[in-house]
Amino acid sequence: MRLTASEKEEIIRLVDGSDLGVNRTLRELGINKSTFYKWYQAYTEEGINGLQPPGRRSKQQWNTIPQEQKNLAVELALEHPQLSSRELAFKLTDEQQVFISESSVYRILKARGLITSPAHILLSAADEFSDKPAFVHQLWQTDFTYFKILGWGWYYLSTILDDYSRFIVHWELCSTMKAEDVKQTVATAIKKAKLVSKQRPKLLSDNGACYVSSELKKYLKSEDIIPIHGRPMHPQTQGKIERYHRSMKNVVKLDNYYCLEELDDALKQFVQYYNHQRYHESLNNLTPADVYYGRGDAILKERERIKQMTLSRRKNRYFLQKLTPIT
Repeated sequence: MRLTASEKEEIIRLVDGSDLGVNRTLRELGINKSTFYKWYQAYTEEGINGLQPPGRRSKQQWNTIPQEQKNLAVELALEHPQLSSRELAFKLTDEQQVFISESSVYRILKARGLITSPAHILLSAADEFSDKPAFVHQLWQTDFTYFKILGWGWYYLSTILDDYSRFIVHWELCSTMKAEDVKQTVATAIKKAKLVSKQRPKLLSDNGACYVSSELKKYLKSEDIIPIHGRPMHPQTQGKIERYHRSMKNVVKLDNYYCLEELDDALKQFVQYYNHQRYHESLNNLTPADVYYGRGDAILKERERIKQMTLSRRKNRYFLQKLTPIT
């Protein structure tokens, strides 16, 4: 079966990021080793154009990325080593007014030795909540997760996440996981969101004792909030907040904490980063705050304008070089 250039590119990226090693991964994929390295060399030298069949390769490449823009991508990667090539591509557009595609950023960084295999693979949640919200504050997700403070014991993080934007509306550390803690978290989230009396979200949670208690049901009814519970033994229903917990713990739990204030500060820093700086692939590479505050459409339009402007400049530069006589 003949593969397209994009399919070959996807295989290269899959093999490059695999923890199984090149040989084993290629065996699993059924790809000959010599064939793969032929693709890899062509991709390194010419990008996705090098993966095209010989008769379809473009002899004239007006869209060649200028060296100064490549250098800019490398500088940004060195300044923000925690960002993926996808996040760096959109950061370049938003902050530097330069469009470089995600695959091109990946190729530039790979050529400079700045792309390495991940230390671990994060599995994304499947079978997300089927009744998807259409606007902010239509559905909130909530859950507890826990942290241990050395010498103090366990503390429990209660979080409210807006399902539509994935924005963390409110969080707080609790010493217990009781209905009273959930009530306090929800009440503070309502105040922070400045919701009017008739504007109340549905609340999605698991079937933990605090979430199905009569005490919480009574409180939610008084606030006109409809509780929704995921299917037992199926955490994917609350997949967004489960995924948030994994992403957050991969950063926050890298350190040990010896007092509540240290953990609180670390969580504040991560939530600030997550809400306002982290580009989310499922949100068209916007941040949760962009969607939550309703500025997403304007940002996407500006990105498209920058893309067209960048491509036009590259094209003009190419044809100008073609017309300029060599002296």
